[in-house]
Amino acid sequence: MNEGRPSRTAQRVAVRRAAHQLMDRPLIFEDPYAMRIIGPDAAAATAAKSDGRVSSSFRAFMAVRSRYAEDELAHAVVRGVRQYVVLGAGLDTFAWRSPFPDLRVFEVDYPATQHWKRQRLVNVGMDQPESLTFAPVDFETQTLAEGLRLAGFRTDEPACFSWLGVTMYLTAEAFQSTISFIGGLPTGSGVTFDYAVDRAELGFFEKAALDHLGRKVAAMGEPFQLFFRPPELAASLRLSGFNDLEDVGRDELNGRYLAERADGLRLRGGIGRIMRARR
Repeated sequence: MNEGRPSRTAQRVAVRRAAHQLMDRPLIFEDPYAMRIIGPDAAAATAAKSDGRVSSSFRAFMAVRSRYAEDELAHAVVRGVRQYVVLGAGLDTFAWRSPFPDLRVFEVDYPATQHWKRQRLVNVGMDQPESLTFAPVDFETQTLAEGLRLAGFRTDEPACFSWLGVTMYLTAEAFQSTISFIGGLPTGSGVTFDYAVDRAELGFFEKAALDHLGRKVAAMGEPFQLFFRPPELAASLRLSGFNDLEDVGRDELNGRYLAERADGLRLRGGIGRIMRARR
């Protein structure tokens, strides 16, 4: 992350989510605000930059991970959870689409990125929902617990966390600090996040894809730092207080969300996986 500047990868992720709304049928993930929030310049670029097999696979992963996280939130609400925290929210629009009137939504992000988003919302005429609280957190000077406390988050009540497109940019210490905080919340709490698989676990073509993507994000000033071996990640999460895990990759996600599609939209390669951990 460049100090004082919003995340460039957040913009790219938002463009891919918007592209899904335009280019793919049926939709995996419906977001009627996706095009609006990225603004006219990004909207004009969406179709031109979002074709091809590699790009379509990235687009599919962005859509699938958002759908997976919000499916998990729906399960949490049924269990009685009334707090939802979007970590590294970027241009996420769930708070504007929420079907749960009693759910409080907290968006946590780097201050410059959150300022950029709030200005974007003003520019495109999207009013802040009453259920949404912004929680800017600079992790160099502030803890997640402190940032959420200042925003009115209740640590004596369970919460559901979404943490998408973030962990691969973190240090191991920052990841463990966040997981420990969530793992210390009341029973019923949980987190959904995606992660990058350790390079040693990948095949030749997957290593090449990871190296190519790594060079691109590093050139934007946001290099990948953190990778996991799935069994070691699961063991770490259990030690941090989570007892119900689901770790899904390409094949499981294709079967669950992308089976029998006429347009051929698929996840290709296996450099990223999704983990769901509950207490």
